[in-house]
Amino acid sequence: MSHVNPDPEPERTTGLEPGGGVPPGETPPAESSMPEAGPREPHVQSRGWAKAPLTLILLLVVLIAAFFLVYALVLIL
Repeated sequence: MSHVNPDPEPERTTGLEPGGGVPPGETPPAESSMPEAGPREPHVQSRGWAKAPLTLILLLVVLIAAFFLVYALVLIL
């Protein structure tokens, strides 16, 4: 894999002042693409929640709902 410098060459780029600055009214040169950029391996998406954490969360929600239901019944009676 060869490395390619993504920066423009100041000697070959038109519209640049000495030192690489851009004069007022000029559009700066665009960056070239970087073939080495990006992930090296394809991203593997997760397949959703695992069964154990989802079960624990649902159990916690049911326990909290049951607590408030019993608390409401105690207040009424």
